[in-house]
Amino acid sequence: MKRSEPNPSQSGLTCIEICSGAGGQALGLERAGFQALAHVEYDRHACATLRLNRPQWHVVEGDVRDFSAKEFKGVDLLAGGVPCPPFSKAGKQLGPDDERDLFPEALRLVGECRPKAVMLENVRGFLDAVFTDYRQNLKQQLKTLGYDGHWFLLNASDFGVPQLRPRVVFVSMREDLWGNFEPPMPLVHGKFPRSVGETLHDLMAENGWEGAFLWAKNANEIAPTLVGGSKKHGGADLGPTRARKAWASLGVNGLSLANEAPPKGFEGMPRLTVRMAARIQGFPDDWHFTGGKTAAYRQVGNAFPPPVAHAVAMRIREAILSKASHNLMAS
Repeated sequence: MKRSEPNPSQSGLTCIEICSGAGGQALGLERAGFQALAHVEYDRHACATLRLNRPQWHVVEGDVRDFSAKEFKGVDLLAGGVPCPPFSKAGKQLGPDDERDLFPEALRLVGECRPKAVMLENVRGFLDAVFTDYRQNLKQQLKTLGYDGHWFLLNASDFGVPQLRPRVVFVSMREDLWGNFEPPMPLVHGKFPRSVGETLHDLMAENGWEGAFLWAKNANEIAPTLVGGSKKHGGADLGPTRARKAWASLGVNGLSLANEAPPKGFEGMPRLTVRMAARIQGFPDDWHFTGGKTAAYRQVGNAFPPPVAHAVAMRIREAILSKASHNLMAS
């Protein structure tokens, strides 16, 4: 896996990010050349992870409801992975009646800082018919602020992430910029990325397990969706019964996570480590997670895969710079 060296922006584009989590979206934004002026995150373990990996980042630890974006007026991009439970079936799809719904806070921040673009990520359930009115209301509120936008359903596997992980991304831009935006196209052109076995073989074998090669050969599909990261349900496991059955078909014991790779002489189905789960989520190997095993896995399980965030952020960047280039030529 590639290392996550910072890629300083040559374009001068800036962003603020809310609900940053452990940095999945932030890594994608950084790689696309956006300089973050602030990362807002509530979870202390995730904040510690961000600070550990990027000491130079301005991490604001606290509730986004208490955060003001007024000092960042004119920023290029407001991005965020707003909480998914209000719109997921596991979270009972309470939508606006769920206290964790932070779309209203995102709208407030848009009004305060008036960015050129907005990028908000959520679960596939957000596109369910039950939320049609909610989505239309959000778009209308942004319309009154001078923005146009659309919801996109993206599959992480189309962008090289070895996992079945559909994500909804809402991109909205100032009306004068929206015509320049084109959604990201799949990078693997209809082909699946590497299988679980190909992705994790070296990690499974690092402690000398003799069965790693055969295991990798049989784990010849991409991973099911990583779940089990909820604070209200579960711990360091790969999710409920259906999810664990899907992992078992790949030769993975999903009842819990391991502290390290299988040792020599190991027999049976291996468990994933946090590092293995992070690689399946698209994190680079040098991105480290703080906290105990449960806290670290929750950070991984709740993350926006960095390659998907990067693909969307690049298209936003291109739309903004295209407008700037056009204005320069016109002058």
